[in-house]
Amino acid sequence: MKGHDKIRGVLIGNRVVVFDINQAYKLYEEGFYGKYVGISKPKADEEEKKPVELSLVEALYLLERDRIEVIDEEGNVIKYDQLRDIARKNYDMFEEIYEVYKDLRSKGYVVRPGLKFGTTFAVYRYGPGIDHAPFLVHVMPFEAKLDPIEIIRAGRLSHSVRKRFIIAVVHPKTRRVHYYMFKWFKA
Repeated sequence: MKGHDKIRGVLIGNRVVVFDINQAYKLYEEGFYGKYVGISKPKADEEEKKPVELSLVEALYLLERDRIEVIDEEGNVIKYDQLRDIARKNYDMFEEIYEVYKDLRSKGYVVRPGLKFGTTFAVYRYGPGIDHAPFLVHVMPFEAKLDPIEIIRAGRLSHSVRKRFIIAVVHPKTRRVHYYMFKWFKA
């Protein structure tokens, strides 16, 4: 894609908004990127005609893949390194979160924010409105100590919403992502 063919997003605060509704619809439909402005849960069979709001993680991922162009509110083009610096200032553990996001996307998963579950990501096989997210992925520092109470709390929550709880860490030297899934059983 050449510059004028790219989907254009505008950086507003800590989000990138695609205002062109046809481009927004295309972006959402091709990979469930972003969320429609003003719609909390779009239905799979309804075509939305609204702008799409991308997180900085999603916008950086799409910019890295040359799928979008990001501009500021004055129309200046924002380069990859500039957007990455902005994201680093807005996210704790941005590098790890971004590596896990890229890894999950590269495996064909749809990755959405997991805030309502108290975790980093809710991960779908097919996408929101099509299936339920079978996985909750929580990104942690590689050297973090796990508190047994937190593991039990996460297990109870994930079990109650019928999802598998996964901890993801990024090895500091190799940058490889490691996943640890917990399986719960009755003793």
